[in-house]
Amino acid sequence: MKKIISNLFIAVTVLMISSCGNTTSQKKVTIAYVNWAEGVAMTQLSKVLLEKEGYTVELKNADVAPVFAAVAGGDADVFLDTWMPVTHKEYMEKFGDRLEVLGTNFQNARIGFVVPEYVNINSIEELNANAALFGAKIVGIDAGAGVMNKAENAIKDYGLKLELQSASEAAMLAVLKKSVDAKQPVVVTGWAPHYMFSNYKLKFLKDPKKVFGDVENIQTVANKKFVAAHHEVAEFFKNFQLDDIQLGSLMAELEGAANEKMGVIKWIDDHPELATRLSSFLKTAAK
Repeated sequence: MKKIISNLFIAVTVLMISSCGNTTSQKKVTIAYVNWAEGVAMTQLSKVLLEKEGYTVELKNADVAPVFAAVAGGDADVFLDTWMPVTHKEYMEKFGDRLEVLGTNFQNARIGFVVPEYVNINSIEELNANAALFGAKIVGIDAGAGVMNKAENAIKDYGLKLELQSASEAAMLAVLKKSVDAKQPVVVTGWAPHYMFSNYKLKFLKDPKKVFGDVENIQTVANKKFVAAHHEVAEFFKNFQLDDIQLGSLMAELEGAANEKMGVIKWIDDHPELATRLSSFLKTAAK
């Protein structure tokens, strides 16, 4: 009898250890992101909310093409900054068979050429006649970004005589700030939502040829195998959505914070209902 009880105890102990190990692996999420303000904000918010519910969250930062490849290949699980139906169409066509769209996290997004309001032109068609005003250059972000691909198309379609310069988002914003502070003309590749529209009075140049498309939605995509194995996390991201005011205030909070986590925690304190609602999906889906 003692031997039977001993064997039973060992079996139960092994089962418990195995169960704990599975729980640990089940509660790990890897989120890929690009250094774009809205994506950083949503990624950091997701990380804090998931960690509050006991998840281990790893972040992987890269340019947009490697990010899509990582999520499709299973090296990352989720990406919250997919612009559709125009900006990231080619990536979804390439990797879409291994990705699942979990939902739209932001509506009415847009991309295009952006200038300060004091610049006296309103359309992309006016750029050539005023090329010297801008030093014959358009200040862009990282090469390979969706907005950069569309910017290259715009240069061809409109026959622009301006050079598209690639740089980091931070470098582009530094040039924008310097130009606005000096009231100098500048044209950049821009997108909304972005806190630069809160910091400065800017406008999108009209795009009669619709090269940049109309308004877009920002979607959350995930690796299909990950979704099948993690219903509770999938449910969380399916319901992860911010409106213009919420995302704008979150980006502004992070911009002025000592670090992203502190900024998110401060923002959550000001938006407890949203944080509680999102966390609830993890709890209910896990039951």
